[in-house]
Amino acid sequence: MGDKSVERRPAGELEAGVLAALWAADGPLTPAQVQEALGGSLARTTVTTILSRLHEKGTVARKRSGRGFAYVPVEDASGLTARRMHAELAKDEDRGAVLSRFVSQLSDEDERLLRALLDGEGDAG
Repeated sequence: MGDKSVERRPAGELEAGVLAALWAADGPLTPAQVQEALGGSLARTTVTTILSRLHEKGTVARKRSGRGFAYVPVEDASGLTARRMHAELAKDEDRGAVLSRFVSQLSDEDERLLRALLDGEGDAG
């Protein structure tokens, strides 16, 4: 189909880059500011599309900034991962089986950490 000089990156990779830029910022960013934070390698329309999709998923919040929007993550990286884990768990009717399989595949260190958290022995962070 022709020679492609630029490889397409998976959407998840693009979303991760945009989120990393938002997490590193001191406050809300416009799509232009996110584009700049990413080194200008993406078109502003691409950044805007990614931010809109993240907003639709509830991953970022937005507020009016001039004629457009400025975006801010609703959670830190750990919170987002936890929310994704909950979403995956909710997809299966047999939660016990899913949790059992998950726990059985934990490393010894992660199992100790989980046990300490369940026993109320402090914060993971």
